[in-house]
Amino acid sequence: MEMFLEGLKCTLIISIGAALVGLILGTLVAIVKIIPSKNILVRVLNAVCDVYTTVFRGTPMALQLFIMAFVVFAIRGFPMEVTAILAFGINSGAYVSESIRAGILSVDIGQTEAGRALGLPYRKTMMKIVIPQAIKNVIPSIGNEIIALIKETSIVSMVGGLYDLTLVAKIVGGGNQLANFLAPMTVAALFYLVIVYTLTFIIKLIERRLRASDKR
Repeated sequence: MEMFLEGLKCTLIISIGAALVGLILGTLVAIVKIIPSKNILVRVLNAVCDVYTTVFRGTPMALQLFIMAFVVFAIRGFPMEVTAILAFGINSGAYVSESIRAGILSVDIGQTEAGRALGLPYRKTMMKIVIPQAIKNVIPSIGNEIIALIKETSIVSMVGGLYDLTLVAKIVGGGNQLANFLAPMTVAALFYLVIVYTLTFIIKLIERRLRASDKR
């Protein structure tokens, strides 16, 4: 069981770190993509963000992980854990950005017009009126992305040096017979299930609280 707890620790560190990177990066990219293209700098940033989301949503996660581990961050002594966090976080950010952008665009344009009519600048209108409403719309999709991210981390052992839940289960199973793998793989699956169930419960709790605040 001690090995499974170590694997759980590795899985949680990578998942939480990647989720934070994805949320921060995704939010920044979404904001850039909704800014009106009034000058060349905004247009260039918009184009870069479009390429980023297209590439990272259109290529396999395993391939991105290999490139990050053996090309981009192939530096002697560079922590493999950090490489995994960045790889999964950058990939997640591409999906998060589209979810947040869709959430912002789902807010009625009249809300933005009302803010501008009151004399609020564009930035304050977005921060105080539009984004708070958009957050309520995107929580389910962001939650789904984080759940998918946690399950995707099961491939992290492909680059070596990281003992996550899946690799620990394979090591504990040993041998080549199905019976040897069944018990440890079932234990690993239960750990993933508990993590996902806990996260789902938290997301539903947040949704209920936000709906309750709407009624007041």
